[in-house]
Amino acid sequence: MDIVGICGSLRGQSINRMLLNLAGDCLPAGATLHVCDWHEVPPFNADVMAQGLPASVSALRERIRQADAVIIATPEYNFSIPGMLKNAIDWVSRGDDQPLLNKPVAILSATPGPLGGARVQYDLRKVLLFMNAAVLVKPEIFVGFANQKFDAGGQCTDATTRGFVQAQMDALAVHVRRQQQLLKLA
Repeated sequence: MDIVGICGSLRGQSINRMLLNLAGDCLPAGATLHVCDWHEVPPFNADVMAQGLPASVSALRERIRQADAVIIATPEYNFSIPGMLKNAIDWVSRGDDQPLLNKPVAILSATPGPLGGARVQYDLRKVLLFMNAAVLVKPEIFVGFANQKFDAGGQCTDATTRGFVQAQMDALAVHVRRQQQLLKLA
């Protein structure tokens, strides 16, 4: 099972990148996580798109298309989706060959505050719903006080958090297989 990871934060030491790495560690045997680098995706501009998709956008779209699933780990900025992540999703969504169509997607979020990014997940689910992505409904992962749950090396030190992420990755694997069966029947 080939899974693409997208971190909603561009920071090198992002807590959400640590959470995404934890998700990769919790994937079942035979599943691999490839974290996409989308730093070069430019601001969305329809005039640029009319001249052809930028190479960074084409590469991200193709990598998502080839994957069996996508995991997005993102912080919450101003009660919503980080601007650069929303921008990348806007680019990916353009065109008749939308790569997130029927694609299984799991969402995780981590914040230093108590809510763990609940609001970003609801906004992100709404955007992905519009693209007909097959978003995993449960279990939801909201890691509050996340800065206390990872050590300086980025390793999760909280058994409860690890257990929740493990449960979501197990559910994602089942969701991927179910979605693949449904698409074969279509």
